[in-house]
Amino acid sequence: MILVFCELKDGKIRKPSLEALSEARRLADAAGKQVGAVFAGGGAAGAEEAAGFGADVILKAEAPALAAYSSDGYAALLADVVKAKGATILLAAATATGKDVAPRVAARLGAGYAADVTGLAVKDGRLQARRPVYAGKAFATVEFESPVQVATTRPNVFPVAPCPKAGTVEALSAAPVGFKAVVKEILAKAGGKLDLTEAEIIVSGGRGMKEGANFKILEELAETLGGVVGASRAAVDAGWGIPHSMQVGQTGKVVSPTLYIACGISGAIQHVAGMSTSKFVVAINKDPEAPIFKLADYGIVGDLFEVVPELTKALKG
Repeated sequence: MILVFCELKDGKIRKPSLEALSEARRLADAAGKQVGAVFAGGGAAGAEEAAGFGADVILKAEAPALAAYSSDGYAALLADVVKAKGATILLAAATATGKDVAPRVAARLGAGYAADVTGLAVKDGRLQARRPVYAGKAFATVEFESPVQVATTRPNVFPVAPCPKAGTVEALSAAPVGFKAVVKEILAKAGGKLDLTEAEIIVSGGRGMKEGANFKILEELAETLGGVVGASRAAVDAGWGIPHSMQVGQTGKVVSPTLYIACGISGAIQHVAGMSTSKFVVAINKDPEAPIFKLADYGIVGDLFEVVPELTKALKG
């Protein structure tokens, strides 16, 4: 069996989890295995949605102790489910939660672990994972030697593919865990905007924006396109009031949108590491020698303060 740890938000399965679930279904069909979707916490009531995306079995643990995310509790639960079901593969989306819990599960199981993968295959019964290395400058394909294999899938890389299945529901009983830390409160960010890691379109600004107030023109373009605004580390560290939650790069968020528009971003390797898997990259920079143009599918050499407003105007028609 292939298990997928699924996250819920507002009663719905998060898109990165649906991507992992769809990929698990594809792998299971090729290997003749079943897919199990695992949910934890008090919000697992909406987990039946997983049946529409390839889950043969829906495993729900709704213990009060798991109502809020706990590294210890969730890791213990997932490790127990893997053992109980005899699963050989556990997938999770490479979200903040997935990247925290997956390696803990792997450590408990003595399993191999591949993080932030962009491609998966099963060969001779063992999982193969393709993942970026050297800050995204190259890709490595790794094979697992352990009986159980754990991996996290990079958001926006794997397609979501509806595949209705029976979706038999099973209740899980979570064993008591001596928590080292307990979540007391979760403060949601204001605005309700889509998270960068889940966005299909991102308009990012760098040092070339000159000041935080100028990000308004990027917001107008992003709104016109139905996207969100990001930033380079240089813009975040410049003291312009740009929050770290907007930072794309090696020390920020790793994104894989369909369209990434880089405005006034030179293309330092630390930034490229966070967006190199974008499907289409558009660069706007007045320096024709900027490294970002080597990565871009389309480039505009010009003043972003002239180009971006004109682009927004043209898109609005």
